[in-house]
Amino acid sequence: KLYALLAQIPMEYIRVSDSIIQYAKQSLDKELNENIYLTLTDHINFAVSRYKQGMNFNNALLSEIKAFYANEYRVALKALDMINQEFNITLPEDEAGFIALHIVNAELGSEMEDTMKMTQLIQKVLNIIRYQFKIHFNESSLHYSRLVTHLKFFAYRLFNNTVMKSNDNDFLNIIKEKYKLEYQCSLRIAQLIRVDYGKELTEDELVYLTVHIKRVTDEERD
Repeated sequence: KLYALLAQIPMEYIRVSDSIIQYAKQSLDKELNENIYLTLTDHINFAVSRYKQGMNFNNALLSEIKAFYANEYRVALKALDMINQEFNITLPEDEAGFIALHIVNAELGSEMEDTMKMTQLIQKVLNIIRYQFKIHFNESSLHYSRLVTHLKFFAYRLFNNTVMKSNDNDFLNIIKEKYKLEYQCSLRIAQLIRVDYGKELTEDELVYLTVHIKRVTDEERD
């Protein structure tokens, strides 16, 4: 695939893509799946081609990407500057959102379709919590950040069919009994996932979700 790509795409696209990837690795201090050399280079080539033809694509998930993948988005904004400078163009901010998703894919080793599903699922879950408890999240708070981080890995496990298992039944029963309202919220989330994605949540997933809901809702009520 790499050889085929090299044969089709001018070297300047490969060069700027490599610079972005190196910058992302250094800034995020994370290893990235090598597939990003293919996917990002191809995306940049396509984005520049679209721009020159006067075709701009809106990124419907831009606000969610900014909120849930803030570090990757900051890297993507720098990447956008690098692309614009290299090709003397002005790509819209929406492209930074797409680039951020490519970086997230490379961090998780997932596919773009799954990453987009994960992003949409996180927003749906937050909307359920927001509606049920009639709160407005403080997006700069520690507990909100922890909730979003939990939801990222929760969504990743869901779409990769991996299961959280603690085997601590006493803990599970205590949480379910102590935080009844928050557990009911988790059951609503489970229903959404069952209907929208055809997947079932384990008791462990429900209970750990309950704990995070309790923390963030207590913070908003204080």
